[in-house]
Amino acid sequence: MSPEHSKLHPDIIKLGMVSFLTDLSSEMIFSVFAIFFTTIAGASTALLGLIEGMADLSASSLNYLAGWLSDRSGKRKVFVVAGYGFSTLAKLILLLSSSIAGLAVFRVVERLGKGFRGAPRDAWLSSISSQATRGYAFGVHKALDKLGAVLGPLVAYALLACLGESVGAYLTLFVVAFVPAVISVWMLTRIPEQTAPEHVHESLSENWQQLNAGFKRLLWPAGLFALGYFSLGFVLLKAHTMGFGVAEIVLLYALLNTTCVLFAPWVGQWSDRVGRRPMVLLGYALYAGISLWLMVVSTRWEMVTLFAAYGLFYAIDESQSKALIADLEPHRRASAVGVYGFVTGVLYLPASLVAGALWGISPVWAFAYSAALSILAMAALVFLRPDAHA
Repeated sequence: MSPEHSKLHPDIIKLGMVSFLTDLSSEMIFSVFAIFFTTIAGASTALLGLIEGMADLSASSLNYLAGWLSDRSGKRKVFVVAGYGFSTLAKLILLLSSSIAGLAVFRVVERLGKGFRGAPRDAWLSSISSQATRGYAFGVHKALDKLGAVLGPLVAYALLACLGESVGAYLTLFVVAFVPAVISVWMLTRIPEQTAPEHVHESLSENWQQLNAGFKRLLWPAGLFALGYFSLGFVLLKAHTMGFGVAEIVLLYALLNTTCVLFAPWVGQWSDRVGRRPMVLLGYALYAGISLWLMVVSTRWEMVTLFAAYGLFYAIDESQSKALIADLEPHRRASAVGVYGFVTGVLYLPASLVAGALWGISPVWAFAYSAALSILAMAALVFLRPDAHA
């Protein structure tokens, strides 16, 4: 890609820095949340699983509503600020209460903010990037976002290593994590609004009817893939069963995110060259290959390689699917991203439940199920051709 084609609108970098600071804050907390919730607060692991499931559900529950409201009003910034602000205010709960109830409320409420900001923000990103550079724009944004996921756990580790693992040390960590979250909201308020055409009198049902037919076809392979997309926790558990210690697993997680940071811009550039659908198809194929390899993995170096490959998959799936949606639906982008996030988010929960049940029989069955659904999703994406003219 030539330099003039790779040049990005400055607000794309600013929005990326907002995501970086927010993810830095959130990952500082989430990297220790399970330990704090069960060890310090005294909650059971069963309750932790329930709260994590509710958090995942809450993160997708408001996607379509926020996207519809954004397209209806033609506004992006107000909804994005509200979402980031809501997540930041939720972190105040950690400074006010260390009870099981308070921690549970924080975890769910914080994710509601994520669900509310995602669709309007991605539509905002689409509006300030041309189709020729849209894949690169989303790739750069995802790289900055994931950079926070790399540094957040490392900052948390450094703080706890210096202060110990007392209640006071955790509270200090929560205070420190609150700072970048506040800065991210302040930075966001300084970015100029990018308005879109209004659809003032459009109801939710009318909004759905007006969405592009190609986008609706995309939901079928995306839904199939989501049904086979289990929680990363199962892969971490597989590493643990192979003899990786807790500290080594943290490093594997850091490797995954680092790989995503390094490859996301490059993946975006290739998407701009070869097209979105081939890149999304490559993401599905890569996930199928990872699942098949996990069925037979036997050495530590293989597991390290698999985590690096997982990071490459994230670089493709979490950025180029959004770029494809923006191409398919130019008029109601926030709504389209919201529908996509809602549908896939809702299906992730049964996917992990099925994977958990199959894991109880044999981990091989869980990974085989995932590979099979990924291959079906590939076939559906090839057959339905959502990027073809309706």
